[in-house]
Amino acid sequence: MKLISWNVNGLRSCVSKDFMDTFEKLDADIFCIQETKLQEGQIELDLEGYYGFWNYAEKKGYSGTAVFTKQEPLSSFYGIGIEEHDKEGRVITLEFDKFYLVNCYTPNSKRKLERLDYRMQWEDDFRNYLLKLNELKPVVLCGDLNVAHEEIDLKNPKTNRKSAGFTDKERNKMTKLIEAGFIDTFRFFYPDKEDAYSWWSNFAKSRERNVGWRIDYFIVSKSLKDELVDAFIYPEYFGSDHCPVGLLTK
Repeated sequence: MKLISWNVNGLRSCVSKDFMDTFEKLDADIFCIQETKLQEGQIELDLEGYYGFWNYAEKKGYSGTAVFTKQEPLSSFYGIGIEEHDKEGRVITLEFDKFYLVNCYTPNSKRKLERLDYRMQWEDDFRNYLLKLNELKPVVLCGDLNVAHEEIDLKNPKTNRKSAGFTDKERNKMTKLIEAGFIDTFRFFYPDKEDAYSWWSNFAKSRERNVGWRIDYFIVSKSLKDELVDAFIYPEYFGSDHCPVGLLTK
């Protein structure tokens, strides 16, 4: 099974920049997107052969997630069951026979870290949500998790120690999630691979110079370890300030 995740940074904009071509070339069984930035009825996508699931933010032009899957899921859930967190369209969960798929767009702590306290609460509540699912079936989590976990996961770790997405608090929450029984699939296959990034600032030709961050993930329950075949980052695909990431399973 091939799974893809991509923060499109505005789906309508991305569609005008070859989204459909990328979608067709990657030919995923499950294709997850984050930051759709639209409301119901604001776009028409003809994705033949896929079931579509959307979670919209209450605020227009903000956040939002979607999942397109060739296999019809047994059930679908939106949000994590906590009203404070569920207004921004950040989580879609699909139940399949052997696993739960969770597509997530994690809240950004923002430039001056004004949302860091909220982010910490989100992290605890979201981890608890994943652990409850994991008691029932293995979990495949993907999305823009807005954190570079280790120094190897961004170009300039020393100058970003107090930047949103690389604070000690955010990194520790990711560590806590992994230690709770999950695998960062890219690092599982490529523990020492450097210069592997999924997001680049729009400033100073960051993408051209590959000055980036790896903040997009596939994270799975440890019980799925033997099902993993490979993990991917696709920097050759444009249309967003993020590139797609992927996972291949048996």
